[in-house]
Amino acid sequence: MINSVFKRGFVATLPIMPGVIPFGAVMGVVCSEAKLSLFQTVAMNFLAYAGAAQLAAMELMTKHAAGLVVIATALIINLRFLLYSAALSPHLQRSSFFTKFFSAYSVTDQSYAVVSANQSQLTTSPDVVRFYLGTAVCMAMFWHLSVIAGFVFGNFAPASLALDYAVPLSFVALVIPTLKNKTYVVVAAFSSVVAVLLHPLPFRIGLIATALLSISVAAMLTRKRAKS
Repeated sequence: MINSVFKRGFVATLPIMPGVIPFGAVMGVVCSEAKLSLFQTVAMNFLAYAGAAQLAAMELMTKHAAGLVVIATALIINLRFLLYSAALSPHLQRSSFFTKFFSAYSVTDQSYAVVSANQSQLTTSPDVVRFYLGTAVCMAMFWHLSVIAGFVFGNFAPASLALDYAVPLSFVALVIPTLKNKTYVVVAAFSSVVAVLLHPLPFRIGLIATALLSISVAAMLTRKRAKS
């Protein structure tokens, strides 16, 4: 019988899947155009499982970039997962090795965002872990299937729909309900402006810099609020 909290996590992730499916399809198309076989595409998808980093790596490989450059670029893009892992780590301390391993492997922007948006409703660490596993399984299932579909059938979404915006818009829908007070709003506004300003930085390090600066601002505002 499926745990009810796990099921809640799975169901809570479904609304953002319309933003994930076209992203996965594009990944499948890119692999097909790069002359990868279906086996190679599936293998890369399971071994890497890091959407934006996968796309960047594929683009560099098709341009015959050095292997070290491909690996370094993917690692830099994925540095944000250190922040997600640090936030989830306290809840996983008493979990089994397999649960920790799967959680580390499956962490994504979407799964972490859904957990963050619903964390106030999760009273214990085991519930947080079960909920997260539900989000992770939902995300992995739709991602892998959409990549395979994109590889086999091509980009089945009309270009006129401008689906590049689907992924960021799905995050906006998740973030807005979490802006519960002035501090949250200020930090969200600050991070939005800084992200745009730092976007031109190479290797997408602007994302990491924005995260670190936003965390610093949030810590400063939280301390100031606690003293007042």
